[in-house]
Amino acid sequence: MMNYLARGFELAEFEERTARAQKIMHEQKLDAMLFTTEPNVRYFTGFHTQFWHSPTRPWFLVIPAEGKPTAIIPEIGASGMAGTWIDNIITWPSPRPEDDGISLVASFLNSLPCRFGRVGATLGIESHLRMPVNNYLQLTSLVKKEFVDVSLEMHGLRQVKSAAEIAKVKEICRITNVGFSKIPEYAKAGMTEREICKRFRIDMLMEGADECPYIIAGSGPDGYDSIIMGPTDRVIEDGDVLIIDTGAVRDGYFSDFDRNWAFGSASEQTKAAYRATYDATTAGFEAAKPGATTTDIYNAMWKVLEANGALGNDVGRLGHGLGMELTERPSNTATDNTVLKPGMVMTLEPGMVYAPGKSMVHEENIVITEDGAEWLSERAEPELIIIQ
Repeated sequence: MMNYLARGFELAEFEERTARAQKIMHEQKLDAMLFTTEPNVRYFTGFHTQFWHSPTRPWFLVIPAEGKPTAIIPEIGASGMAGTWIDNIITWPSPRPEDDGISLVASFLNSLPCRFGRVGATLGIESHLRMPVNNYLQLTSLVKKEFVDVSLEMHGLRQVKSAAEIAKVKEICRITNVGFSKIPEYAKAGMTEREICKRFRIDMLMEGADECPYIIAGSGPDGYDSIIMGPTDRVIEDGDVLIIDTGAVRDGYFSDFDRNWAFGSASEQTKAAYRATYDATTAGFEAAKPGATTTDIYNAMWKVLEANGALGNDVGRLGHGLGMELTERPSNTATDNTVLKPGMVMTLEPGMVYAPGKSMVHEENIVITEDGAEWLSERAEPELIIIQ
């Protein structure tokens, strides 16, 4: 029997996360923070349920300037939340469209000490509220405090992972590598993209993944033109190139990397494009050091791609943050300039258009340490694998 990494976190993990949030509140002059999305609620509570797939009910978590978080949630989640470290749980019989928890949230926020008269919420970049806009507007009218955006602060908080979080990402990367390693054993011309991806998903689930919500595939004669669609029922033929990109999950943490294969043969141009993206990944890895920036990573990778004839990059970035969500801030772009810190988990994702209608994308997962970067995914082969 496999020895799986322990699930969940120790109490100290949540206490530390809350303390870091309260430090931000002190710096930003906030009386509380309000969270409504699954990753943020789970980050501070450990409340982990598939029930978030149902859009019917809103969920609220309030972190006060001092003390433990309070959950204000539908009654259906009370027993699950009681199994976490949270002990102040306020419920209502949701769904109740006429007042789906809004008066309870307003009452609780108004009951908190009003030192600054400000409540933080995720209102800005790469965030959302997961509640009806009308309900949010009603809430702001009922609460005697100003609502301000803390999306960047929250991104910054979650960007730096603990050792326990990094171990979880490393484990799902291991599982994903096992799935990828088996593809050359069964994939062959005559199979469809969907058939290959189905077997790939099964292998990852058998190895210990909880789910594989993101598996795309693109293929075409000697190249592909999209990395966000599929898999389709397109039949793989000799001379095709196939990419599979996946985000698999174990215990609430994602992997996110891809692999490329050719079937029967590949042109020298396509092989060279593969080598270019591989070499760009090496350059990005070497640039990923504490104190450097995401833009340094981008420039290091793009320099290699440009030197190897890149016609462009239609992805818009060359990697991003990774953790509880498939993609997290920051982004490796020419203008992002986020300073790298130990504990940040990133993807390196150099991609290039190397001929009209043909792209090559390569992706790996790394973590920033005090001494530089470490691989979390096992690196792909330096040359394009050709499946006969």
